[in-house]
Amino acid sequence: MPVVVVESPAKAKTINKYLGSNYTVLASYGHVRDLPAKNGSVDTDNDFEMTWEIGNDSRKHVKAIADALKEDNELILATDPDREGEAISWHLQEALTKRRSIKKDTPVSRVTFNAITKEAVAEAMRNPRQVDMPLVEAYLARRALDYLVGFNLSPVLWRKLPGARSAGRVQSVCLRLIVEREMEIEAFNPQEYWSVKANMTTPRGQEFEARLTVLAGDKLDKYSLANSTAAELAVQAVSSRTMVAKSVEAKPASRNPSAPFMTSTLQQEASRKFGMGAKQCMNAAQRLYEAGLITYMRTDGIDMAPEAVQAARAEINSRYGAEYVPSSPRIYKNKAKNAQEAHECIRPTEMGRDAKNLKVSEDDQRKLYDLIWKRTLACQMEGARLERTTVDLGSDDGQVVLRATGQVMLFDGFLRVYEEGRDDVDVVDEDDKRLPQIMQGEAMKFSATLGPQADKAGKDASILSDNKAVLGLQHHTQPPPRFTEATLVKRMEELGIGRPSTYASVITTIQDREYVRKDKNRLFPEDKGRIVTIFLLNFFRTYVGYEFTANLEGELDDVSAGGRDYKDILSKFWRDFSAAISETSDLRISEVLDVLDETLAPQLYPPREDGTDPRVCPKCGAGQLHLKTSRTGGFVGCGNYPECNYTRPISGEGAEGYERILGEDDGDEIHLKSGRFGPYVQRGEATPENKKPPRSSLPKQGKDFLPGWGPNEVTLEQAVTLLTLPREIGPHPEGGVISSNLGRFGPYIMHQLPDEEKPVYANLKETLDVFEIGMNRAMEMITEKRNNPGRGRRAAAKALVELGEHPDGGGAVSIMDGRYGPYVKWEKVNATLPKDVEAKDVTMEMAVQLITEKAGKSGAKKKAPAKKKAPAKKAAPKKPTAKKPAAKSAAPKKAPAQKADDTV
Repeated sequence: MPVVVVESPAKAKTINKYLGSNYTVLASYGHVRDLPAKNGSVDTDNDFEMTWEIGNDSRKHVKAIADALKEDNELILATDPDREGEAISWHLQEALTKRRSIKKDTPVSRVTFNAITKEAVAEAMRNPRQVDMPLVEAYLARRALDYLVGFNLSPVLWRKLPGARSAGRVQSVCLRLIVEREMEIEAFNPQEYWSVKANMTTPRGQEFEARLTVLAGDKLDKYSLANSTAAELAVQAVSSRTMVAKSVEAKPASRNPSAPFMTSTLQQEASRKFGMGAKQCMNAAQRLYEAGLITYMRTDGIDMAPEAVQAARAEINSRYGAEYVPSSPRIYKNKAKNAQEAHECIRPTEMGRDAKNLKVSEDDQRKLYDLIWKRTLACQMEGARLERTTVDLGSDDGQVVLRATGQVMLFDGFLRVYEEGRDDVDVVDEDDKRLPQIMQGEAMKFSATLGPQADKAGKDASILSDNKAVLGLQHHTQPPPRFTEATLVKRMEELGIGRPSTYASVITTIQDREYVRKDKNRLFPEDKGRIVTIFLLNFFRTYVGYEFTANLEGELDDVSAGGRDYKDILSKFWRDFSAAISETSDLRISEVLDVLDETLAPQLYPPREDGTDPRVCPKCGAGQLHLKTSRTGGFVGCGNYPECNYTRPISGEGAEGYERILGEDDGDEIHLKSGRFGPYVQRGEATPENKKPPRSSLPKQGKDFLPGWGPNEVTLEQAVTLLTLPREIGPHPEGGVISSNLGRFGPYIMHQLPDEEKPVYANLKETLDVFEIGMNRAMEMITEKRNNPGRGRRAAAKALVELGEHPDGGGAVSIMDGRYGPYVKWEKVNATLPKDVEAKDVTMEMAVQLITEKAGKSGAKKKAPAKKKAPAKKAAPKKPTAKKPAAKSAAPKKAPAQKADDTV
């Protein structure tokens, strides 16, 4: 039985069902090899040779495949039909050859299928090929570039900008888009303009709405009515005249369906219609693909297989009738600048299977399948036929013209099944309105009411005519909207940045790094993300350039087509990039901050209303404000620290979710501040005498803030209540007090008996129980917890990565798996990894820096490396002599702890 290897067990299960017992189908569980997270994995001095290693979790999977090949000496690589799938197959072949599981007589073939159906799998097996090396080389180039950028640029960020832990070839460009959009919004100056609308009535009593387009004989544009005075004159001019239908023009129109889905458009539409993030969308699509329900979901292609087109047309005819089937199939051509390997669109594998007949339990999969099925059928349906009508109403003197537009649906066509969503849901298309019958030459009357405009009157500044039928409305131009995941994917696609397989992971990464936060489906840059972006734009502008990144993607696509040598691309890139790294490495933190402070000055220090110097500290009135950095990102602080401890976020005084004074209580100012673990309230300011004033984090319910307790909602009364924690619930009969509090991991109660070494803790399910739980329930929970303490002690931490011997000696350096996350361990020093640093990405250099910083904070001193003892020589026996008091030997001095330097 030949051994067939795919990526996932779900895919293996489906394929095994089609191939039957004549094949052994195994899963590799994704990539089996990767570049070690250490210096030299890509050897820039040796023609960019790459060192690969099999991951700890992958060894058992590779062994299972190797063991299967002992029984059946034939290997079929059936991974996904894209660059990543080709790379997985290549890695497997290389790894198995290296361990001699693939011999000279072992047949090795590669098969691909765009859909996991019985017919597609059988067809693939009849047409095997070898691993496509140009595709593999395109993968190697991307992996090497990502390694060179991440491994060399991230340490620069790590040292120059505390709290900023990583950068990436595509990730940093994506972050730049979000940051620059936010800066556009902050710099936006709204412009006032007015519009005038009238509610009219036909001679038959039917109402409709018309807008003013001509005033005093001049055609109006958007900004013609610039203020309320102009709008009031316009309202009077309209309401004082008699309006007649001067022209009625009806034109036929049509709407054609959108193309079938590719990766980016599927992510956009799933976001618009269901609020799905890119990662959530792709996870659901992956499961649908592995179950054989849809075709491959990572594609830039929008063409559809001829047999699928015919099946779609037959299904349309069966369900909706022959009038919904166009005379000839619709053909869609790809518009992408750099289409990836030629794949089919995303479509159902069986056109007759709708969502009602789908055997899936997860709601995400069902909704996404329904979306794909409807879009696929709609793309092959007849277009919608409309009649668009434009009516111009004019005064007898020709000074005023009102226009009404609308449309009538003559045939719904594809709209019976599906209509594409809009990114800007606030935009209303006036052409969608239905107009009543209007005859040319008919005189129109003003209605007695505002009609459909009634909801607008009173909400905005407005001017109403005496007859209440003509309304002037004030408007202001709006800043560009913040990106959603859908619009961000669309923009990246337009710029040629990234590829279908990268969109979801890139957007997820910048959120996981806490460079960006997602709020109500909109993406907001955090201060940390702003600082990183401004730093890169000042010192590495080329490498976060949109055109540079898009051109590099084009060159990599040329590699996949066999048109370029990938090592030439790497050589050209590394020559310039390494020089930029070297220049920046010599800069000190203070020099970097000075450059960033100057660049960000317009945003950091906007003019004040009273005309005073915006850089003078508003608290002490003497110090100058400067940009500073911390582990949580950038902030503006007073130069007179520690005498003055004024700080504010870089996004401005009173910025959303950050510091402000909530009020006073018992003579103390109650502050809302932002710390390492999020917003918190504090009583008074920290002083040399009171270094740790009372503080309390804002309560959360799961990942979100408790409703009504968020940073933009919390009140003075709520803050004072929080600052009373811990709350004493009552005395325990056996001694001690039971109390409640909010901790880093949620609400809890605690109690300690006089003879107990440690308190007993019990978690509360609801956050507000901290303030409401009574003595009886608290006693029950503490008693239950004391009688059933759990499963015992936590197992000893295990090593995730062994980095090797410390450069100064004294023992091995390891990355351990701790209760609160991975940490660096060397002797008795334990240094927690930053939240956004993966264990596999830590290098010895980074580990030593963390150890040095930790040792310096704790006051511990590093031991000098122990000297190796010379082997003892056998001494000749001596005669016994009288014992003399031993001389005191000088104790060896310990080496002082190394100081962290701010240069690379």
